[in-house]
Amino acid sequence: MTDPVPVWARPERGARGPAPERSRAQITEAAVAIADADGLAAVSMRQVARSLGTGPASLYRYVSGRDDLVDLMADAVAGEIDLAPMPGGDWAGDMVALASAGKAVHLRHPWLLDVPPQPARVGPRAIDYLEHALHLLEPAPADGRTKLEVIGVVNGLVAQFARNEIAARDAAAERQAAQAAYLAQVAAEGRHPRLAAAMADTAPHEDAQILFERTIRRVVTGLIA
Repeated sequence: MTDPVPVWARPERGARGPAPERSRAQITEAAVAIADADGLAAVSMRQVARSLGTGPASLYRYVSGRDDLVDLMADAVAGEIDLAPMPGGDWAGDMVALASAGKAVHLRHPWLLDVPPQPARVGPRAIDYLEHALHLLEPAPADGRTKLEVIGVVNGLVAQFARNEIAARDAAAERQAAQAAYLAQVAAEGRHPRLAAAMADTAPHEDAQILFERTIRRVVTGLIA
């Protein structure tokens, strides 16, 4: 049964019992390595214990189960986002830079896209991220609630763009070319004039990062406005 108290609010280990052999940080690092190699579905208490050279029962001294592991993993990789102070003066540009850093984390750890978003998964590093994002948005003309909504929308876009880039990276080149040719054929038939016009205004093979940055800036400034 999952402990309702977030793992970060519980002691690292009980006050009684033998001295700890591991730490939550070591367990989390092992779980992240497994997920990076084989996906989130491969992460289990048994598999993590095996990678650490111990028995699954010993891990329960540090976490209550797999849900705790996933919470710790998601928060750990959130700590990879650089929260160093930015020059300032362009809050929309600062949010674009922060979103780009978040997308890079998703691309390094594709299993993040399989972690269901839950309020319970707001750990210490995620809280630091929220504080940093709110600091970047401090000059923006909006109230706190709106700014939190903006951050939520940006995070959703980060995940979606990362998903698209991973899919494009994994897809066969000939399949992508065939899809592009099909769309061009449909547009040329004349039965979808609005689609044809929109495609005509789209730069062929536009850099994914340029599209991402433009979209984030437009969304952030639009929501604040």
